[in-house]
Amino acid sequence: MDKTPFLTKEQAEKITKEFPTPFHIYDEKGIRENARLVKKAFAWNKGFREYFAVKATPNPFILKILQEEDCGVDCSSLTELQLAEACGFSGSDIMFSSNVTPAEDYKFAYKLGAYINLDDITHIEYLEKLTGIPETICCRFNAGGNFTISTFVMDKPQDAKYGFTRKQMFEGFRMLMEKGAKHFGIHAFLASNTVTNDYYPTLAKQMFQLAADLRKETGADITFINLSGGVGVAYKPDQTPNDILAIGEGVRRVYEDILVPAGLGDVAIFTEMGRFMLAPYGALITRVLHKKHIYKEYVGCDACAANLMRPAMYGAYHHITVLGKEDQPCTYMCDVTGGLCENNDKFAIDRMLPPTDIGDLIYIHDTGAHGFSMGYNYNGKLRSAELLLCEDDSVKMIRRAETAADYFATFDFCGIMDKYLK
Repeated sequence: MDKTPFLTKEQAEKITKEFPTPFHIYDEKGIRENARLVKKAFAWNKGFREYFAVKATPNPFILKILQEEDCGVDCSSLTELQLAEACGFSGSDIMFSSNVTPAEDYKFAYKLGAYINLDDITHIEYLEKLTGIPETICCRFNAGGNFTISTFVMDKPQDAKYGFTRKQMFEGFRMLMEKGAKHFGIHAFLASNTVTNDYYPTLAKQMFQLAADLRKETGADITFINLSGGVGVAYKPDQTPNDILAIGEGVRRVYEDILVPAGLGDVAIFTEMGRFMLAPYGALITRVLHKKHIYKEYVGCDACAANLMRPAMYGAYHHITVLGKEDQPCTYMCDVTGGLCENNDKFAIDRMLPPTDIGDLIYIHDTGAHGFSMGYNYNGKLRSAELLLCEDDSVKMIRRAETAADYFATFDFCGIMDKYLK
């Protein structure tokens, strides 16, 4: 797969004259085209809706773009619910999927009329005492064991903290019906960042059979099945990207095989594809500050793990392009690092790049989801700006960079940082 930046060196250099590096930038054209492709892939299902996972990219400008493309939002906290409300989402536009959920979060979700997705059977009585049980309610399913496709173990639901067991799903549906629930959804998340067209159809087969069994044994009116996320992106150049049209067709075949004969041919399919929707359409732009020659070669950038945590946190691969040197041979092995006081503050280890110089602009691919949103302030590092490359090739700031005043603002009650808060 060709990992081609959506920015040229000339574009990036022009942008840096107004917005200093590092910054995250998103491609509006790519986001819109991808959202339309997802909708096309599931157009066979009249109730289909993509609920974008706000946790992936919690920026109101991004959420408004997706809203214009008829997406809903998936929220997991009070703050995300507040962001969704501020962007004009309400009622069935919102899925609320949370775990270890505080009372205030449930209350606000109920107030908004969101679809509430219960993560645990004990939350049935908890929610009933807080707000009462809404007429439409969803339960999250954990199948246990290992999740496999053919003989390959993709993930281990048995080790995940999420969801009801199969037995609890039946018990929970009966409890909810006794407490006034009239319509039901089923939700599951079994694997993360899969790069295979078989994942969703395999998950769908399991979910659709569960729905048919629940309908048969409890008589519950199941109105939607949420396949959640897990459809990933090709972070590495040698990976074959998912084909969302093939994935949608695979789910359709399983739907026709299982749900239609069970009398569930009107069930809506929901998805929550934060990574697939956004990751390829965001990049972290950073400039080379230093080069170090000791036991290894190091390229030091003005971005760090505080701007993109995934490589430091669990060794995630992000492809790197040295802008303007795309056609040069990759003959230079180096670690690409930031300036944190942590040795895992590395965007790449033993990565082959073109000969790289101080001042070069580095384009780190696929940061549009779980990039900026996982940022933090260790070492007093400040979160970067977020920019949008608009469809007309103009660039606008959609979140300003933090300043020292932002960092010190929570100290303002004591007065000792006043000179930095002006």
